[in-house]
Amino acid sequence: MSQTKYIFVTGGVTSSLGKGIIAASLAKLLQARGYKTTIQKLDPYINVDPGTLNPYEHGECYVTDDGAETDLDLGHYERFLNVRTSQANNVTTGRIYQSVIDKERRGEFLGKTVQVVPHITNEIKERIQILGKSGEYDIVITEIGGTVGDIESLPYIEAVRQLLWELGDTNGIVIHLTLVPYLSAAGELKTKPTQHSVKTLMESGIKADILVCRTEHEISDDIKDKIALFCNVKRDAVIQSIDASTIYDVPILMQEEGLDTVTLRKLGLPDNVVPDLTNWNEFLDKHKNPKDEVNIGLIGKYVELQDSYKSILEAFIHAGAVNEVRVKIKWIHSEHITDRNLVNKMKDLDGILVAPGFGERGIEGKVKAVKYAREQNIPFLGICLGMQMAVIEFGRNALGLVDANSTEMDADTPNPVISLMEEQKTITNKGGTMRLGAWDCDLKDGSLVQKVYGGEKTISERHRHRYEFNNQYKETMEKAGLVASGVNKKTGLVEIVELPTHPWFIGVQYHPEYKSTVANPHPLFVGFVKAALEHKLK
Repeated sequence: MSQTKYIFVTGGVTSSLGKGIIAASLAKLLQARGYKTTIQKLDPYINVDPGTLNPYEHGECYVTDDGAETDLDLGHYERFLNVRTSQANNVTTGRIYQSVIDKERRGEFLGKTVQVVPHITNEIKERIQILGKSGEYDIVITEIGGTVGDIESLPYIEAVRQLLWELGDTNGIVIHLTLVPYLSAAGELKTKPTQHSVKTLMESGIKADILVCRTEHEISDDIKDKIALFCNVKRDAVIQSIDASTIYDVPILMQEEGLDTVTLRKLGLPDNVVPDLTNWNEFLDKHKNPKDEVNIGLIGKYVELQDSYKSILEAFIHAGAVNEVRVKIKWIHSEHITDRNLVNKMKDLDGILVAPGFGERGIEGKVKAVKYAREQNIPFLGICLGMQMAVIEFGRNALGLVDANSTEMDADTPNPVISLMEEQKTITNKGGTMRLGAWDCDLKDGSLVQKVYGGEKTISERHRHRYEFNNQYKETMEKAGLVASGVNKKTGLVEIVELPTHPWFIGVQYHPEYKSTVANPHPLFVGFVKAALEHKLK
């Protein structure tokens, strides 16, 4: 292909319409036709990245192989496409302004007055084209965060307008995602919000090429005709996006609506290859027709907002399909776990997952949950902080170190079984300073975790943490039965602990959920769900 094609996905009327899912679904369809496709997200907030944002603010922070802390939409991109993303796939206003200000300080603008136009917009255009100019992709889909008309989105919209003009016809198109609400009092769908949204976009100099209309009810042909006429798009470019039972239905629904066909036509690309979605449909069939179900307790401190654990929930869907079971999540707030209600909260669970997190809130509840899983022989998976809680629990209750703790929770603990890495002790800036991205881990021969990973000797997994297993306690822990079954050879740091005397008990310092995709479900989640099913069937 002579030139990379660009697709811009904008949103109107309201946020949370699902631009990321539409972008990922379209990318999946284009990929299934043989086009090398990637997606990037432009976020209008001034944070440099989501790394310092509270999960209640923004959902989970997703981490890439190269250590970028990014928007959770990148998780959708990877899960749908099975293609790794990187630092280049997520850009924020904070990063844009930081770069422009750094250039100004270095004198790169030769004394010019630095302004939103052209300096900020030029920087945005450069970032948009990094992936396209790499030579690796035929099509780059760029999702613009926020809603058209927002003040913070204006520089991005202007940059897109300029870029469309520079790229020329058929090299760039705009897909506008909008809402067609149903008014129950009137008993009908209303197109006016969509008309106003398209008008707002046009006032910025951008004409939508395709409209994807989110709706709870079927949009009739008459309404599609009306939207096409008043929003100045072709009739077949009005695409219905009705509520789906699962996000994994959306690529199929978009194919039925012809989104990929009209997109390729507008980009001047051949659409004669039928998308190969065989594996996708097999996954969907298993996901929707489980033969059994298991109850997994998810012990966390952000359970009120399920997006805080988005990748974990999706990893359970992938692993459930492999095992042909429905994974039912029982949300358990770790702050609410006490000695008195512990048994009641844990009853009927086939598996217990202690989730990642930061800070001391809810810690004691997590420790109690680990103890219950260990003593009752319930399959257990601890992720990041969850693994650290397993080490603390074992130290306290198996080794008799009643004051064992992490220096994150108690800086003066006499038994810091989890402690700060040496290189982290002088750090005051919080953003981007943790152990981030992909790190290798050597697996212990004959261990459960090596079996789970199919006999692999070395694995690579993504990290996001500051505190580590304190190796001063390693020998004592191992003698008592908690085995360090995965170690980073370069640093000597313990990545995985397991209990060989337990049916299935694994704690990992990394985040396996980040690498689980529809095409490659993560082996730890697959093994954990399988163990939960075996526990249930005993």
